[in-house]
Amino acid sequence: MFRILMLLLPGLIPSWKFFKAVEPSPRVQWRLLSNPDQSGDHWQDFRPRPARISVATILKRMFWNPDWNEALYMVSLAERLTLNPTPHSTEQIFLRLQSEIDATLPAASRLPYLQFRLVFVHRDGGDLVHEITHLSDPRRLDECAP
Repeated sequence: MFRILMLLLPGLIPSWKFFKAVEPSPRVQWRLLSNPDQSGDHWQDFRPRPARISVATILKRMFWNPDWNEALYMVSLAERLTLNPTPHSTEQIFLRLQSEIDATLPAASRLPYLQFRLVFVHRDGGDLVHEITHLSDPRRLDECAP
């Protein structure tokens, strides 16, 4: 029995030595615009993390958490877009953002253009530094849908 437990233990408690380095991951931020030439600083985070979650939510998320899986996919797309920009990564981010906007914003309050950016947040000494690594071209919302 002890031998079986020793074989299962590495699967239950993963080793952080698996990662070569732990670095900041990009945050996807988006905004809606009334026209493609509009400027402004009304950026919103894609599914920001809550400040606090209950113990029941933590336990539930251990077994069922599709939103977190999609958030991890967005981070993967953002990392790919930063390292090696491809139309596929851009399209997938636009599709996910469109889906989020459809689910959370009433149609009457939507502006016609969508734009996103990738931001790396890291500490430099005691200061938080926001580094923008990618800024998409604005796209009509009706062109983002599949």
